[in-house]
Amino acid sequence: MKASLIATLLVVTATPLMADDDAPMTAPIQRITMETAQTIAKAAIDACRKQGISAGVTVVDRNGIAQAVLRDTLAPPITLPVSQKKAYTAANFNAATSSLEERAKTALGNMPEMMLGAGGLPIQAGGSMLGGVGVSGAPSGETDEACAQAGLDAVVDDLEMSM
Repeated sequence: MKASLIATLLVVTATPLMADDDAPMTAPIQRITMETAQTIAKAAIDACRKQGISAGVTVVDRNGIAQAVLRDTLAPPITLPVSQKKAYTAANFNAATSSLEERAKTALGNMPEMMLGAGGLPIQAGGSMLGGVGVSGAPSGETDEACAQAGLDAVVDDLEMSM
């Protein structure tokens, strides 16, 4: 009797709870590892260095929380908060921050945690939004964005294969 009760409890607790419409009540969430975040950040720094640019890079998870932060030796301190804001914005909008520049003239442009200028990209793989990467330090946001893209290019194939 005790064994069958335990077996029943194991089945019940291992079965996902369903809402009335048979939809799962929880969602599996994919996350990048710390090592992947570090690879993205380092590849972005390296891409900027090849152009003679000292930059700051932040990689955030899907919630906009920093997972990896790098500042090149000669990059100004301001590059870190700017890169964090770009990464946060890209993750929260699941869009390149360059595509959001027009929104800078709206109420969103007044939100202190966001940066609505080029240099932030979402991290996407397997149809999932995994986070964001932001770069700051180049003379233009477009160059920041190119460095961010180089960071993503360093891992995107492996991420896609792992999903």
